[in-house]
Amino acid sequence: MLPSQLTARQFQSYPPQAREVATHSLDLLRQMPLAFLPLLLRELIVYDWKFPAEQNELDRQIQYLNGLSPQQRTQALAGFAALQLSSELEEMPWCEQPARFSEKLSAELWATHQIDSFRKSAEQYVHAFNAAIPEPALSLPRVAFVLFGSWADRSASPLFRKLRPHGVYFTNVKGGSGYAGLMGALSERARRHPQPYGHWQIDGNTLPAEDNPQLTRVSYDGLFSLRAALLDKMRRLGESDAGPEAIHSALVATVPAEVGLEKPGNDPVLSRFSISLFTEGSGTQIFSTTFVQWAAREALRRARPATLLARFSPRQSEESADAALAGLRHQPVYDSEGSLVDADMGAYYTWLNLQRLPGAEKSSFLAWFESHNEAVAVGPAFPPGTHSSEVVEISSLLPRMDSSL
Repeated sequence: MLPSQLTARQFQSYPPQAREVATHSLDLLRQMPLAFLPLLLRELIVYDWKFPAEQNELDRQIQYLNGLSPQQRTQALAGFAALQLSSELEEMPWCEQPARFSEKLSAELWATHQIDSFRKSAEQYVHAFNAAIPEPALSLPRVAFVLFGSWADRSASPLFRKLRPHGVYFTNVKGGSGYAGLMGALSERARRHPQPYGHWQIDGNTLPAEDNPQLTRVSYDGLFSLRAALLDKMRRLGESDAGPEAIHSALVATVPAEVGLEKPGNDPVLSRFSISLFTEGSGTQIFSTTFVQWAAREALRRARPATLLARFSPRQSEESADAALAGLRHQPVYDSEGSLVDADMGAYYTWLNLQRLPGAEKSSFLAWFESHNEAVAVGPAFPPGTHSSEVVEISSLLPRMDSSL
């Protein structure tokens, strides 16, 4: 089937909001090239479970394409239309299964040496779309905190080497109220500036009690049952005759009901997000440091929150994937120094991901070697590449990051 042959019937399996958007835009969808449309539908089919920022991005894309004249639209998507696709791809049920089509398309583009042309076309499209209809500006600057190391006496190697050139490196930090103080600042900021999925707390251990409904909270230990269910599914898939692509597709297709998350009161958007952390991330199922780094990345990329607090905990020592998938139960041995290395790099990656968001020039970032005297603060109020040995408390840095803290 070609896009020009689309009918509303093809969208009957889509969830309600996605189906409404698709049928309302049916005339537009019929005019898109096959190498482009299923990629848009891959995002649209899960519209009901996307964060508001992601829904807004899809809405803006459709608005952008609708606003073009037929000639402008043809030109904007010409790179995709020029790609040569096999009849096998055309014959797939790409409307009902856009994710599966995307996997096959990627493999075919690599095999036919068209992947560079596809990437160039995608980059040009994204640039033009964002220039035409920019993402709405935040009402307040983004702030992110990364904490780690309360479990360690010291670090065997210098910390924050990658972050120091970008802000102030403090070497005489007094924790004061410490983690509890930062939690309080996060919670108060969320109360003053409520927005759906706008304020996040991510922990590599167990989250402390908090009754603020404006906070979105995920933790490694809090998702233990989900991790166990997915590891069991991975084990069963590994014992089957399915190949790597089939296993990946089966994992990505996991739904909340399959892993015990479809319960009254559960947030379906957050449930789907939690599943994706373990089905799309590598090592997140086993190592808490990897989980925190990936969860922070995905929260920033997808939800685009105004506030993020990520706290690393020590991870277990490495073990074979076979042992993990076999479900062998044993007392974990924690790797303190390795966890510091992971968390230090995770803090840097979190800052990098913060910089990729609109308004990055106004955002602020704090990484703290928790319960120790080292921290790095990056943002408009912190001159890059500077060092400070003055006695400071973490709480005194917060107003310099943002007046709402």
